[in-house]
Amino acid sequence: MKKEKIGLVLEGGGMRGLYTIGVLDSFIDQQIMTDYVIGVSAGACNGVSYVSQQHGRNYRVNTNYIEDKRYVSLSNFMKTKSLFGMDFLFDEIPHQLEIFDYDAFLASSCEFVTGVTDVITGKPVYFGKEHMNYDSTVLRASSSIPVFSPMVDYKGGKYLDGGTSDPIPVRKAIADGCDKVIVVLTRDRNYVKTPEKFRIIYKRLFKKYPEMIRLLDQRHEIYNETLHYVTKLEREGRALVIAPSSPITISRFEKNKEKLKKLYQLGIQDAQATMNLIVEMVHGTAASYSK
Repeated sequence: MKKEKIGLVLEGGGMRGLYTIGVLDSFIDQQIMTDYVIGVSAGACNGVSYVSQQHGRNYRVNTNYIEDKRYVSLSNFMKTKSLFGMDFLFDEIPHQLEIFDYDAFLASSCEFVTGVTDVITGKPVYFGKEHMNYDSTVLRASSSIPVFSPMVDYKGGKYLDGGTSDPIPVRKAIADGCDKVIVVLTRDRNYVKTPEKFRIIYKRLFKKYPEMIRLLDQRHEIYNETLHYVTKLEREGRALVIAPSSPITISRFEKNKEKLKKLYQLGIQDAQATMNLIVEMVHGTAASYSK
C-alpha cells in the first residue's frame, strides 16, 4: 500500500511566528518529519530551519537580535522603506551570525515550497527548494509586507509577502499531491480577519498596480474563506490543525523578549497536546511520546 504524502502548511504573521517555532522545535524533538513543507512570510522563514533540522535556530534569530536596530526599527524604514532590516535578516544573519545549513536543507528528502505574491497580477506564485540554492531571495520576497517593505525583484518578477495572496497555502499543498496536511496557524481558531487598514496609503503606493490594490481590498475575504476550507478538510479527516490555544495579542512587530518567549512556549505546549495525533498522521500508527 502506497504511503500517504503528508504536508506541513505554515501561516505567516511576523513575530507571531514564535508560536510556529515552538511547534516546529517540538517536531524536531520528536523526530517528526513530513514529506512536504510550504510556508509564506514568517512561516517560510521558520520552515527552512525545520527542513534543515536546526533546532532552536529561529528562536535565537528572533530573540537574540530583536533589540538590534538592524532587525526591526523606524530607522530601517527611513533608510530602506522597510521596517525589517532585510539585508540583515536574509544575508548577514543566515551567512554570518546564525548560520543556515543550506547543505542539510538541500539534501533533505522533504519538499519545500515558498509562496510569494506577484505585484502585477495580484496572484500567488510558488518557488521550490531549487530557488534556495545558497540564496534567500525568495524568503525575502515572501516576507516583504506591503506598505512596510519594498518590492523584491526576482527572475523578472516583482514580488511581495506571500501571505497577502495565499495566507494559509493549503490548496497548493493538496495540488502538489499531499494526501493529508498539518496546518500551523498563528491566530486562534476564533479569529476572523477584518478589512485592511491603511487603504488610503496602499491605494496611493500601488496606483500603478491595480491588481495589488484589489488583492489588498479582498485580503480579509481570502483569509476567512481559506479558514473555512481548512475546517472542511478537518471534517474530512484530511487536515490536523495546530492553533494557539489562547488568543495571540502581540503584533507582527513585537519586540518584547518575554512575550516572545511565552509565545514560543505556547507553541511547544500546543504541539505536545496534539503530538499523538501528529505521530499517527505522519507515521501511520498511534504512539506514545516523551515530553
